[in-house]
Amino acid sequence: MLADQLKQAARQLAEVLSLPPRVARLEAQVLYAHALGVERAWLIGHDRDVLTPVQAAAVASLVERRLAGEPVAYLLGEREFYGRSFRITPDVLIPRPDTELLLEQALSRLPRDATYNILDIGVGSGVVAISLALERPLCRLTGVDYSAAALNVARSNAASLGVAVEFLESDAYAALGERRFHFVVGNPPYIAAADPHLTQGDLRYEPRLALASGADGLDLIRRLVAEAPAHLESGGGLLLEHGWDQAGAVRDLLSRAGFAEVFSARDLAGHERVSGGVWGHETALQFSRKLPL
Repeated sequence: MLADQLKQAARQLAEVLSLPPRVARLEAQVLYAHALGVERAWLIGHDRDVLTPVQAAAVASLVERRLAGEPVAYLLGEREFYGRSFRITPDVLIPRPDTELLLEQALSRLPRDATYNILDIGVGSGVVAISLALERPLCRLTGVDYSAAALNVARSNAASLGVAVEFLESDAYAALGERRFHFVVGNPPYIAAADPHLTQGDLRYEPRLALASGADGLDLIRRLVAEAPAHLESGGGLLLEHGWDQAGAVRDLLSRAGFAEVFSARDLAGHERVSGGVWGHETALQFSRKLPL
């Protein structure tokens, strides 16, 4: 019966992947629902059903891939971010709750009637740029990424969600010429190249170029901060996501580069995960206005 098979799959996932029982049950339900083309609620009402050989094979294939460590987001081909579903492939990072903090910090500094030009660097699947475009529809969004494959995923997501975002293939600011923006956001790679976590869990399957950046993980962040003034309007802001233990280093980079109102924001776990500042003398983006954390 379906109920027995779900319990067995959950036990396997818990044992092999060292998942908490609750997480293992959820993953088993999600994988079964996806393989069968149904909602999770359907599984409860049909828990005494017997799967056909074709259905059983489809489910077994997904469960085996998950047991081998393949991330659920890649198996499903989608992930929710800020209440919306985005297409996800192995060409892009899997969106994480940490990055919702980056989005929230940006939104808190963007009035609803803002007509700013906004740049998202390292756009990946497009979750930040597209979410900003949907939440602040009067702003003009540009997203850049080094990876053409990632940009294809981002364009697909923008089309699916019915939003206009300009996507450009670019190594950081390289393809932007002398263009300036009121706001620059980014979730750059920030893991140290030798970090052992890169060979563990989901990170094994994600694009290394989007994860690691030099010996201390800060190589690209240094470049983004140093080159930002050439692409920011006076009073414009820069916001970057970074590692839980990198806030002090990133604030120092921002201050040394001449940014004002430098700050860091904490996630729900209390870690400083997003830092930013204002460039120039005008304060158009109200960086002193902070979310209650």
